[in-house]
Amino acid sequence: MGLLREDEPQAFELLRPEGKSPFLLTADHAGRRIPWALGNLGVSAAEMERHIAWDIGIAGVTRRLSAALDAAAVLQVYSRLVIDCNRAPDVASAFPEVSEATPVPGNVGVSEVNKAARVEAIFAPYHAAIAGEIQRRGRTLYVAMHSFTPVYLEQARPMHVAVLYNRNPRLSRLLAGLLREEPGLVVGENAPYRVSDETDYGVPVHAERNGLDYLELEIRQDLIRDEAGQLEWAALLARLLPLAAAELADGKVTQA
Repeated sequence: MGLLREDEPQAFELLRPEGKSPFLLTADHAGRRIPWALGNLGVSAAEMERHIAWDIGIAGVTRRLSAALDAAAVLQVYSRLVIDCNRAPDVASAFPEVSEATPVPGNVGVSEVNKAARVEAIFAPYHAAIAGEIQRRGRTLYVAMHSFTPVYLEQARPMHVAVLYNRNPRLSRLLAGLLREEPGLVVGENAPYRVSDETDYGVPVHAERNGLDYLELEIRQDLIRDEAGQLEWAALLARLLPLAAAELADGKVTQA
């Protein structure tokens, strides 16, 4: 018997698999469900509302952006505290014992058997869905959708939005340039996070290994916590992403 009961949702939500857009949207931390078998992992309901459990607001932005672009999207519905689907399962942060400053007792001393059950039920099917979309599509522009907390360990983050990249910065830098033309936006590059093989999974495995152009997007959570903010950011990205794709197709390159 697997980790998930028959009445629990599968690991991912797939939107618009027949979408005509070249963009493929992924949301590794869209949800905050915990499988019934794991209880609450020792984490309070109040803590599960916080950024430690999920990327606040990104599911709403991703769904709306998928509709606006007619783009396929894959959203992961279980909490990053169960298993972080943007980490390789063999790294410690895939099963965090502490997130920011909050202990996660249910992840302390978790056995290899139980880790494998989480991989089988959640991580593997989610990433198989992404890989399947890439395999069956033509030209694919991979967009990893994330959000970040305005304050982390008492350190404020002033940027409104950021783009992240590693080996192939082209699409990220083109979008960053377009975002900077928007009045009042503070735009970061590789801040507050960076993409690397050690700290990420989606971009290195699905995009870079397949030679895809990609970007990893981070939006500050207070800007997309409610429906109005999600609509605003989805509309902005629906306008700018096709412009960035057109510049990429024309061979435009933005230098660091």
